[in-house]
Amino acid sequence: MSATENFAVIIVGAGISGMYMLYRMRKLGLSVRVIEAGSGVGGTWYWNRYPGARCDTDTLEYSYSFDEDLQQEWEWPERYPTQPEILKYLNHVADRFDLRRDITFDTRVEAALYDEATSRWQIATDDGAELSAQFLVMATGSISAPNIPAIEGMNNFNGPVYHTARWPHEGVDFSGWRVGIVGTGSSAVQAIPVIAEQAAHLTVFQRAPQWSVPAHNRPSDPKMVAEIKADYAGFRARNRLQSGAQLSHIPANDFSATEISAEEQQHILEERWQLGGFPFFGAFNDITVNPESNKVTADFVRAKIHDIVKDPKVAEMLTPDYTIHCKRPVLDSGYFETYNRSNVLLVDINAAPIEEITPTGIRTDDADYDLDLIVLATGFDAMTGALLRIDIRGRHGRTLREEWAHGPVNYLGLQVSGFPNLFTITGPGSPSVLTNMMVAIEQHVEWVTDCIGFMVENDHASIEATEAAQEAWVAHVNEVADQTLWVSCQNWYQGHNIPGKPRVFMPLPGFPPYVEKCEEVVAKGYEGFVLS
Repeated sequence: MSATENFAVIIVGAGISGMYMLYRMRKLGLSVRVIEAGSGVGGTWYWNRYPGARCDTDTLEYSYSFDEDLQQEWEWPERYPTQPEILKYLNHVADRFDLRRDITFDTRVEAALYDEATSRWQIATDDGAELSAQFLVMATGSISAPNIPAIEGMNNFNGPVYHTARWPHEGVDFSGWRVGIVGTGSSAVQAIPVIAEQAAHLTVFQRAPQWSVPAHNRPSDPKMVAEIKADYAGFRARNRLQSGAQLSHIPANDFSATEISAEEQQHILEERWQLGGFPFFGAFNDITVNPESNKVTADFVRAKIHDIVKDPKVAEMLTPDYTIHCKRPVLDSGYFETYNRSNVLLVDINAAPIEEITPTGIRTDDADYDLDLIVLATGFDAMTGALLRIDIRGRHGRTLREEWAHGPVNYLGLQVSGFPNLFTITGPGSPSVLTNMMVAIEQHVEWVTDCIGFMVENDHASIEATEAAQEAWVAHVNEVADQTLWVSCQNWYQGHNIPGKPRVFMPLPGFPPYVEKCEEVVAKGYEGFVLS
């Protein structure tokens, strides 16, 4: 790749969104280049190879819908696909559509500067290359920038330290090892049961207990798969009518817990618990907005935890006291049961915080824990982290970091005022992490594709969100979020897991109304944007 190559479009990231964006740009006949930090395609599923890594969205919904032959021919072996299976699928897509010839791997974008004189983006990579493009599409992922905690003594530990989001590709054998894992988020909930089965001893350092419901993963049902594939178009259309990550063939109930008796509440919750997965949170239609329905649901799960975990003290430590679903829901395969094992110890680091990592383990306020290996399951700098790690400069040299110093601002989660021709796929201000990511990604990619196609056809040099539209959109996102219980606890939706990060609710609740708004904007001649 020469240092002076020019393209119509540069895409940053070769994950699910970057691959689809590349496919669509080719269909428009535009010159396009994808820049990817990893050595292969897959994004999230390239990097996250920790034990037990698995998608928590049904396989039939977590796949591309743009090619009928692809979706008819691919067979998923289980309800929830494993990381290797998803990566196999994404590599198949890359091969099938010959995507790799337009992807530069093992390369990071370090800076992007908008040249007002030419209406083009000048991009610099870590290998010294300089590229130019009219359009810059950030397909960097919503949860792709690992959060590495600043724990004193991190470099002093004698053994290996791994982050779940940067797991060794060759895997890790825990046999005979004393392992410590810091964190109990989604990655940890998946990894802990697997590590506990292998390790001599596992110590779990928990800051806050986690709400989790059983995934009840199982082999794919051939009859159900056949029925869905017979009407895949209708199935996909129903996907886009879901507000969250519910399964379209297992819809949410259309009533509140307050409308039925206590006996009926328990029956419905038990039925959904046995079904497993995100449909559990569709037991009632107002779990995220009605404190009463939320409490009924939370109390049911609390009782389940105490039924599963034999030691009452450990069960109490594992039982959340905050609103259910205000943090991202987690699905598990034997998570709570793992704490019944004799080789597993739960440590409350909220009560006794970690002081430092020593050469031989982890020291908290009240004890030393000898370890051979440490796993950091400390999550991500979500929504904004991957974008702000690149030096992005718009009009007048203003940086995106400056623009977002008090929290992310943009229009539709797609564009930032002052940064023409820069598009963010599933960025803050869009439903993204509050819905099925595959559905959210496809909707964004298709909207951006149509927009770029319109601009090329009409010989427009640039498109930019107006400040007024941006201000109104940010106010709208805050207004919608404030009507929910998502703002009732500390979560990464609001940046609480990153010290110093502005406390702003970043995603937008409600996917169907969002899609309607995006379509309305286009119908009104890209209302809220300036085309020049």
